[in-house]
Amino acid sequence: MTSYHCPDCGTGSPVETALWCCPACRGPWDLDFTAAPVDLNSLPGRVNSLWRYEEALPLPTPAATSLGEGRTPLVPLTTTVSAKLDFLMPTLSFKDRGAVMLAELARGLSPRRVIADSSGNAGTAVAAYCARAGLDCTVYVPEATSAKKVEQIRAHGAHLELVPGDREDTATAARAAADTPGTFYASHVYNPYFLHGTKTYVYELWEELGGRLPEAIVVPVGNGTLLLGASIALSELHTHGLITERPALIAVQAEAVSPLAAAFHAGAEELLDESVESGPTLAEGIAIPRPPRARQILRAVRESGGTFLTVTEDQIRAAQLDLAARGLFVESTGVACWAAVGGWRDRTAVVPLCGAGLKTGLAPGQSVQ
Repeated sequence: MTSYHCPDCGTGSPVETALWCCPACRGPWDLDFTAAPVDLNSLPGRVNSLWRYEEALPLPTPAATSLGEGRTPLVPLTTTVSAKLDFLMPTLSFKDRGAVMLAELARGLSPRRVIADSSGNAGTAVAAYCARAGLDCTVYVPEATSAKKVEQIRAHGAHLELVPGDREDTATAARAAADTPGTFYASHVYNPYFLHGTKTYVYELWEELGGRLPEAIVVPVGNGTLLLGASIALSELHTHGLITERPALIAVQAEAVSPLAAAFHAGAEELLDESVESGPTLAEGIAIPRPPRARQILRAVRESGGTFLTVTEDQIRAAQLDLAARGLFVESTGVACWAAVGGWRDRTAVVPLCGAGLKTGLAPGQSVQ
């Protein structure tokens, strides 16, 4: 295995210690890992999952843990905007990309138990992949989490902890439990192996488009796991000469909870010191007031030449119905990117449809004729 390092203070740790964060500053880890180039011509005939990009992944292959995740369809929505249907993953969300990496890592470390915290989709994915890997799993979620997501977590055999309060309260409870000996914290925020799973989203785009990428990659951002994974992939592909130009990363937040967008447009390198007012939003999966990797997210968007966009609750409702009318039933968080760029005509772009509509149903206030 490779090793962890802290991007803030430089502290390092072997992966085998299973420390979930930097012991010096309590920040999230990065990974000391150098990907080898992936030969596009070698991909036909490989395993039909994200493990096909074995040269770029920080775990040995063939992997024992897999549910055939990845390889989701790319379909056009307009002449310039296409959608990648990541809600067709085994647990019906893009979080499978990172969860399979965490479960395979944990399987090799053999902890007594795995814990995760989530607003729903990441917890569901970790529960499913821990079941696949034969690992005992506990998932912490806010008590207001969608009943369908709670049911899905329980169905995979995970122990469920319903936490009073919001997503931040849930994370605090899980992190307290993460320090218990024999525990592996399958954090999609703090553990960088998750990001090396989500980066396969871009590798798939690159493969599906014949070694090219769109001019813009649009992603919803709460904790930034898909955006940071995309940034890693773009850096790797560019370093190896597999793309000549990097697409702009367009980050989308709900207007009601948009601390990163506020910091970006203020020209700040980290979250603003003063509190940014947050309200309820239909996009619960990206309603993160203080993402731990905020500095990295802001830097990645700026370095790509991208920007932040925000969407209102009415735009989210309209986008969900619009996609449903096109045959795609997506949960309200997953439609945020389409809400932001649905009318684009000036450049090619891909949006992810991240979670299935069956997880939450139609957003409140919707009416279908």
